Amino acid sequence: MMTHIGFDVLTVGNAIVDTVACVEDDFLIAENIKKSAMNIIDANRAEHLYSVIKPLLQTSGGSASNTAAGLASLGSRSAYFGKISNDPLGDIFTHDMQVMGISFGVTPLRGNPLTAQSIILITPDGERTMNTYLGACMEFSPEDIEVDVVSASQITYFEGYLWDSPHAKEAIRLAIAIAHDHNHQVAITLSDSFCVDRHRDDFLQLMTTGTVDIVFANEAEIKSLYQKDDIATIISAVRQDVALSALTLGERGSIVVTRENIVEVPAYPIETFVDATGAGDLYASGFLYGLTNNLEMYDCARIGGLAAAEVIQHIGPRPKVSLKERLQQSELYKIFSI
Repeated sequence: MMTHIGFDVLTVGNAIVDTVACVEDDFLIAENIKKSAMNIIDANRAEHLYSVIKPLLQTSGGSASNTAAGLASLGSRSAYFGKISNDPLGDIFTHDMQVMGISFGVTPLRGNPLTAQSIILITPDGERTMNTYLGACMEFSPEDIEVDVVSASQITYFEGYLWDSPHAKEAIRLAIAIAHDHNHQVAITLSDSFCVDRHRDDFLQLMTTGTVDIVFANEAEIKSLYQKDDIATIISAVRQDVALSALTLGERGSIVVTRENIVEVPAYPIETFVDATGAGDLYASGFLYGLTNNLEMYDCARIGGLAAAEVIQHIGPRPKVSLKERLQQSELYKIFSI
């Protein structure tokens, strides 16, 4: 096994190739698709949807790999674990990760199931609705955890979506144990409110037992977790349950909660909102970039906001420009002097 010189962040998630298309709300109704959710579909359904849309973009995706892409764009040393198959979509995914300089060495499957794909439908209001065939992702297991990569990473960050697979759950628990054995932190993103509905008790247990150190969630996800609507009540609960949480509130910005402090951070300004896909993933990349550079919580959240602001102004889940250059050109870089 190769020796790794060290990573700022290791992200772990479902390795997916995204196909993005714009549709009207009537299309979702006609196809009986739940809007603004991640809908799990089988291979036949994926083939059908692909045949009735007009794709605008096909790119590697998946929540945690989007976060790895954001980190790489900011100049962080990032690594990624996720399962693909030895097929054309798997080749696309591997190529994209290599081009971005992300360490990705998980052994692909040979044959079925095929590499996962997600058909992302963007409605005129900018909301995204995902239709995901998980394929090879469901085969991610403890054998795919590279001990030396986990032990060399300051933070290990994983998707809540992985809790849908028993094998992936085992893999994540192994990675958590390795990270904590090396005094490194572990972060989770709650993924979406429907994922939280499925795994609420497990996620709360991960937080209250100190199994995870950092939680990322949007407003819908954190409300689903605590089954409450009042943000003040939720903040009071989450600060007791986990050492650090970063809660995104859309155009209202974000709130960073620790046991000592509550920090409210305004949204980063944008010109035109186009597509929400990847907003939370890129916020996490900016926040983690700040955290691994030992910045204050407010500053971490501002960089998260900058990264999210870039991705929501175009179609697709990953930055189209260098986030490092965007940061250098902003007022933030002068303040932080990273």
